[in-house]
Amino acid sequence: MKTTTAPPCAPRSPARPRSAQYDAFHAARARTGLIARMYAAAMGVHYPAEVATSSSCDWPLLGLMTARLGMRPGQLLVDAGCGTGGIGLWLARAFALRLEGFDLSPVAVTQATDRRPHFLGGGTDRAAFRVAELEATGLPDSSAHGIVCVDALGRAADREKAVHELGRILAPGGRLVMTRSLRHGATPAWPEQARAAGLMVEHVDERPAEPAMWERLYRLWITRADELRAELGEAQAANMLHEAHQMLPTLPGRRAVLLTLRRPANAPTAPGAADRMTAPRHPGDRPAISERTPQ
Repeated sequence: MKTTTAPPCAPRSPARPRSAQYDAFHAARARTGLIARMYAAAMGVHYPAEVATSSSCDWPLLGLMTARLGMRPGQLLVDAGCGTGGIGLWLARAFALRLEGFDLSPVAVTQATDRRPHFLGGGTDRAAFRVAELEATGLPDSSAHGIVCVDALGRAADREKAVHELGRILAPGGRLVMTRSLRHGATPAWPEQARAAGLMVEHVDERPAEPAMWERLYRLWITRADELRAELGEAQAANMLHEAHQMLPTLPGRRAVLLTLRRPANAPTAPGAADRMTAPRHPGDRPAISERTPQ
């Protein structure tokens, strides 16, 4: 089951890229503090204000990802579906890591790039952001010591292909931590997806508070609909309200987890692959190819 924090995909013409809805969300959020205040109200004391998330990432999740990644200074972290970059940049600063983030939305990538000095000071060359999709990252084989993917996999056109692609870029011994969720009574597909990608399931951490957070947030959107329209415009408000009404009935019984997958340390790899970092890219360097949740 997907977690959404931007409007559901709308039919598009060939001239309208799939990134358009996410671009609109990020551009609207940059114009007002209303959305951030709503996330803060929904998460309460667990809202990571500096990260400025528009996903289910709260302080408990940041702490859990820190523990599960177990990375060392100087290693390369990939933030898959990075949105405006807060999660990856926070982790890169905490671990003294290099960071490569990618996202569907060129608007989000630009905002993430602009946020680097706040987290990294003069070390902005440690982090690069690019436009790419989960199924085709464009990153080298075995190039990442760790990968985070928060609330993004549910938007992939092909989840199995996306997990396989993330597994491809993960170095032996490296970990992929990702949020996953299930409807009540559903059987998880992640064991099979992990095996197909050459990964092993190392941890499944339950997140019992996540569905209630989404319920609080969606009800805030509905009760404060007039403010959304005034601050964001009719079209963006309509998209968010549609999402709220669509997702609320799916929350009862929902199971949310943080899944940690690991590539076995003895997996084959190209020599030195995990020591490479691709050069920084800008949103205009490659086409805006789909998929992402904001944050």
